Amino acid sequence: MQKKTLSDISVKGKRVVMRVDFNVPLDDNKIITDDKRIVESLPSIKKVISDGGRLILMSHLGRPKGKVNPEFSLDPVAKKLAELLGSPVIMAKDCVGSEVTAQVLALKDGEVILLENLRFHSEEEANDPDFSKQLAELGEVYVNDAFGTAHRAHASTEGITHFIKTAVAGFLIERELLYLGKALQEPERPFVAILGGSKISGKIDVLENLFKKVDTVLIGGAMVFTFFKAQGYQTGKSLVEESKVELALKILDEAKKKGIKLLLPTDVILTAEISADSSSYAASIASIPENMIGVDIGPVTAEAYRNEILSARTVLWNGPMGVFEIDNFAAGTMAVAKALTEATANGATTIVGGGDSAAAIAKAGLSKEITHISTGGGASLEFLEGKELPGIAALND
Repeated sequence: MQKKTLSDISVKGKRVVMRVDFNVPLDDNKIITDDKRIVESLPSIKKVISDGGRLILMSHLGRPKGKVNPEFSLDPVAKKLAELLGSPVIMAKDCVGSEVTAQVLALKDGEVILLENLRFHSEEEANDPDFSKQLAELGEVYVNDAFGTAHRAHASTEGITHFIKTAVAGFLIERELLYLGKALQEPERPFVAILGGSKISGKIDVLENLFKKVDTVLIGGAMVFTFFKAQGYQTGKSLVEESKVELALKILDEAKKKGIKLLLPTDVILTAEISADSSSYAASIASIPENMIGVDIGPVTAEAYRNEILSARTVLWNGPMGVFEIDNFAAGTMAVAKALTEATANGATTIVGGGDSAAAIAKAGLSKEITHISTGGGASLEFLEGKELPGIAALND
């Protein structure tokens, strides 16, 4: 997708409305517990400030369901951003209306205002044209740097572009398109995809799209048990999507026909119940007792997957290998994370597709050692499925 970016336009003296993703976690005292999303948007923010633009930032936070709810105010974000920038950030009381318009028109070059939570208005998620127009009227240029919401056609991501002529991608979206796009369009080979997660139904579209591109697919997570069931193995009390057993067979068959190496675990970690105190052990997939649950890939599989990852030039990972939130069942996911960092050090391009895989990489403390970690779970998934993302399609070519 060749889209215009912030580097292609001049913003000096112009009002720049920028959609960012400041949907950050807050604790009970309204303290931000993870500022990664704010930090990720700093390059675009700093570019506008240093080029003398007048910056109007907009974002959502949480799910206030279209009503004003102080619990979801962006006020703590404005304070955090001011701290990160080392300069003031004005906090607006709303995101539209005469008071906001007056504040925006009073901005001087290099000044920043953060609008209040867009989702305090139900019109945002409804992509209401009047609301979109009000947002557009605040600026002369529109920048979208919120990849995490690019798969939703909302007023601030898609609707606004109908009322503002210059609509470009920020640096964060540019980076996402560069890495995810290159992996799907022209990957350096061998290209290995690692897919985890609990259900085949959640990954079927990704699999079908990747089958046109990859050389090897490594499967992990609870969805392996649906494949095992399809192959006639006993799966004990593991999660199986009964309605997808036929589909699993079809996927295996399709991989074979296309000459894709599709690997399933040969051993798994078993436990009697999914809890932190429950003991576990590794077993071959041919010997899963009826009272046990599979919660991770086993050590033999982890080593086999590591070897595949290290042979690759492009690696794409989406979805954990097991119940990684519990330390006893995290070894497989951590082994994959570690293998990705080794592959990166060897010169491979490694891409982590947001969501749980990004959380696993962060848990392992390896985020800095991966080529690219996507900031959008749902958006990266839809991108990998080959779907058009409305928030990106709407930008200037």
